[in-house]
Amino acid sequence: MSDSIRYDGDTWDLASSVGATATSVAASRALASQGPDALIDDPYADALVKAVGVDYLIRVANGEASVDEDDPMLNRRRMTEQIAVRTRFFDDVFTNAARDGIRQAVILASGLDTRAYRMSFPAGSVVFELDQPQVIEFKSRVLAEQGVSPTAERRAIGVDLRDDWPTALRENGFDVNAPTAWIAEGLLIYLPPEAQDRLLDNVTALSAPDSRFATEFMAGGMALPDSWRERFKSYSARIGSDIDLPALFYDGERHPVSDYLSERGWRINTQTTRESYAANGFELPDDEMLAQFSDNAGYLTATRTKEW
Repeated sequence: MSDSIRYDGDTWDLASSVGATATSVAASRALASQGPDALIDDPYADALVKAVGVDYLIRVANGEASVDEDDPMLNRRRMTEQIAVRTRFFDDVFTNAARDGIRQAVILASGLDTRAYRMSFPAGSVVFELDQPQVIEFKSRVLAEQGVSPTAERRAIGVDLRDDWPTALRENGFDVNAPTAWIAEGLLIYLPPEAQDRLLDNVTALSAPDSRFATEFMAGGMALPDSWRERFKSYSARIGSDIDLPALFYDGERHPVSDYLSERGWRINTQTTRESYAANGFELPDDEMLAQFSDNAGYLTATRTKEW
């Protein structure tokens, strides 16, 4: 069965299906962390990608992938700027929450996220990571072998987000009465619409007032056009990947995250793609397809204001 076919109850490791997308993001972070003018600083992404051992992703991390320098979106500079914008946004969510006194953080579908190892957290902070058991075991083992220790108390929980993860979280010491900073980076599009609603309901039920939740957003009614799907497939083929990324997404009408959370007692703040690039001092690529989304998609932060 192809790595790009989703079905109820499917599983993966970091070299296949949705897991390979986590490794791909880590490869992009490794690339963006290189050189004297590095855009981000993730000192552990490279070792994790190499430990997974997928050849084409190692080439991406090394800057050796066959990208198209004439493509305004898929050349090396734009790819590193894109991952820098994304990484800095979610980093800032944790940094700002810690500044405001929040000492409990949760990374949903943590994959090869290294924030619990590379960011500075105040004393007493706890970072929960949730992902499939084999993913959690792999990252914990590889970084331990590298001699790397977390910078906060890290509680890594091997649980499928389609299962009863709120119970697993509470059983590992999660405090429902303490405000929490949640991030769901690159996650929601890989969930069926009803599973997205269920995850947001669970986050709401577990969030004390002043909690934060951050993810990507798309305006209601927007969908990935076929032209984007073909472009992603072409890029994957050029770098030697047989994974059809858009085929891993769940289609179907879904509730806009901003509306759904607003109706459940969250105050919403959004930053469009165009605004995100500008905030980081980058120029949005001159690309017709990207222009369709630049003002209608980007990043969302929600703050819990009341009980639901």
